[in-house]
Amino acid sequence: MQTADEVEKHVPVREGVYGERVATVEPGGVEYIALKERHGKPIDLFWTWLSPNLEFATVFIGVIAVAFLGLNLWQAALAIIVGTALGSITHGILSSWGPKFGVPMMVQGRGAFGFLGNILPAALNGLTASFGWFIVNSVSGAFALQALIPALNNAFWLAFLVIVVAQVLVATLGHNLIHVFERWALPVLGIVFIVACFYIFSKGNYGYSPQQPVPGGWLLAFTAAFGYAVGWNPFAADYTRYLPPTIDRTRVGFWAGFGVFLSCIVLELAGAVLVTVPGADFFKGIPTAQLQKAMPDPVYYLTLLCIALGAVAANAINIYSGTMSLVSLGIREMGLTLRQRRAALAILVGVIGFALGVYFNAQVAPGSKYEFFLLLISYWIAPWLAVVFVDYWLRGGNYGDESMFYKTSYNRWQGVTAMAIGLLVSVYLFANDAGVYVGPIPANNANFGDITFIVGFLITGALYYVFNLGLRKQTSDTRATIGSKA
Repeated sequence: MQTADEVEKHVPVREGVYGERVATVEPGGVEYIALKERHGKPIDLFWTWLSPNLEFATVFIGVIAVAFLGLNLWQAALAIIVGTALGSITHGILSSWGPKFGVPMMVQGRGAFGFLGNILPAALNGLTASFGWFIVNSVSGAFALQALIPALNNAFWLAFLVIVVAQVLVATLGHNLIHVFERWALPVLGIVFIVACFYIFSKGNYGYSPQQPVPGGWLLAFTAAFGYAVGWNPFAADYTRYLPPTIDRTRVGFWAGFGVFLSCIVLELAGAVLVTVPGADFFKGIPTAQLQKAMPDPVYYLTLLCIALGAVAANAINIYSGTMSLVSLGIREMGLTLRQRRAALAILVGVIGFALGVYFNAQVAPGSKYEFFLLLISYWIAPWLAVVFVDYWLRGGNYGDESMFYKTSYNRWQGVTAMAIGLLVSVYLFANDAGVYVGPIPANNANFGDITFIVGFLITGALYYVFNLGLRKQTSDTRATIGSKA
């Protein structure tokens, strides 16, 4: 098995000296992290993944389950717990790979997809994170600021700009500042949201009976909860690649997955209960205003402030990893170093996202298609997971000297073909959103809800396995001489 020092001889190593400095732009882009630059502890992953979910977009997952899909609280709770657990487990597994390989998540994906084939998942992730999540979270934070500061009621663009500038600044400086920001945001976010949830849970109607349950609503809620949690998966190794390769990777995976699971479960259940609080109506006014029906005004205003802070915590990660994915496409901007390229892209994403958010006034609300966005995330990430998991299993976690992660000549058709087929077939047959597209199977079987991501995962995994029948034997024969780091 090759050591980290040996791997450094075969791959591009991140430029500059970074260490644990915070008030500086992170050097480099998507290169391998040298052994001398490795630092951190497994527990760091707990707050790194707890804080970003303490925001209103998380709360709204539970609102969707009860208000829009017609589930009672117990049905919603089961859908939320099962869906979130699945997405959190896969997140923990992928996070544990960061210390081993020392490269971002989408760069590691080149092992299965090849350099050109990896453009498909990297581009999808870049667009999902840099623009999709960016706009959803930023606008939610802006609405919270408007509710908190009445003077901004007629100046949405200004409230939005405050949120955008804060999160772009954190993302531009990079990895270390993101970890520190999430750690220091946690006590504030945690205390306020605990108090807010106490009031919500104490005022809920636990015998609530929906008047018009949506056929297949439980599966739709389950998929939405899974889509939210699994949306973090393509970022997983980005925040663990600086950890030492000798670290306990089981603990790394546990703390990363548990951070996602705990925060999502509590806030999504609070969102479900909030729908049943007397006076709450998510079909009138802005969604954040419904919180006032469940808690005293001082707690309500503190919660609004934390929603704005939570939007920054979430989008600092979305922008950083989104731009990492865009850089991993292999684009070479004239005259820019990798360090400048990542930082410049983060600023560019902020400018474009700001313009789109103001123009479309995107938000989490009835008619906003937030639920469809969550379904779309699950549609493409599930086939991607199938490829990277099956590939890792076939190779026994062995990617040799890791030079394949950076060779532009290393190309494979198996990964992108399996993912494309699994994605297209599953979406065509099983996608279920009444306002956009309903596949033939849910159209004729309403109780199917939406199982697109399950079908996509199974089809893609099976195809990738068949396409690579000789890979496991080939890896076993060469493992002794080109083994990956332990």
